[in-house]
Amino acid sequence: MERAVRDADGRRVALYAVLAGLVGFYLAPLEAGLMTAFKTTEAFNETVPFLPPFGGGFTFEPWQIAFDAMSNALINSLLLAVPATILSAGLGSIAAYGLTTIDWKYQMPIVALFVAGIFIPYQAVLVPLSRLFAIVNTQELLSALWGLPLMHEHYASIVNLVVTHVAYGIPITFLLFRAYYQSFSDEMIEAARLDGASVFSIYRNIVLPLSKPMFAVTLIYQFTQIWNDLLFALVILPAGGGAAAPVTIALNSLTGGIVESFNTQMAGAFVAALPTLLVYVLFGEQFAKGVAGEA
Repeated sequence: MERAVRDADGRRVALYAVLAGLVGFYLAPLEAGLMTAFKTTEAFNETVPFLPPFGGGFTFEPWQIAFDAMSNALINSLLLAVPATILSAGLGSIAAYGLTTIDWKYQMPIVALFVAGIFIPYQAVLVPLSRLFAIVNTQELLSALWGLPLMHEHYASIVNLVVTHVAYGIPITFLLFRAYYQSFSDEMIEAARLDGASVFSIYRNIVLPLSKPMFAVTLIYQFTQIWNDLLFALVILPAGGGAAAPVTIALNSLTGGIVESFNTQMAGAFVAALPTLLVYVLFGEQFAKGVAGEA
């Protein structure tokens, strides 16, 4: 009996050792990047990346340089990601409600079109998008807004990106919400109809409150995708992004010339990643419920 207990304890210790090793293995790049972000250039050149800075090798200068270079881009990315995320999640939810809980003719062909939209690669729409926004002059269409306080002409390019990400995000949010709504009780919806509730009332008073976990899933997914996008920004925005450059383009501009500033690049990467980390922290519990299919 004692031998069996010792063997079980030995296996448990070995398991924890393996798990600790895996955790260390996967977190090593993150730790090395964080240590690099606090080092001077001399300290980075003279020490191993994952070692902390010692003595005069510690500095906040890379973070200051990165934040100063990316502050406007962070605002642009927020102006892009927040409305595009909310719109794509909201429209995806409404579309999924109308195509899941309501039976009507030609429902399935339209569902098939939404699903097909998920499989359209980004590369296939780059030329049509660039042609579309070359024809549709958003800056001229919204010219009445540029005289208002806090409004700038480069926001027209951000509007183009918002429209693009909303259109590209609706199919995936629709599919997520549709799978979630299919788990709803038919009796619940039918009872509301028998009580005289309209289609809109059922969505507003029953479906929408129960959709919070799936909204957390779609908001986190969409925000992460839109915040980290570089391809659409490079194609739709003017060369170099201009005043409308999002954080991904600004981060790319931190690459040095002849001498690479790895400490500044690492600090910039952490600055760029902070908003997505905050979104995961704020909506983490609801995200877990949505993934598990809990209402």
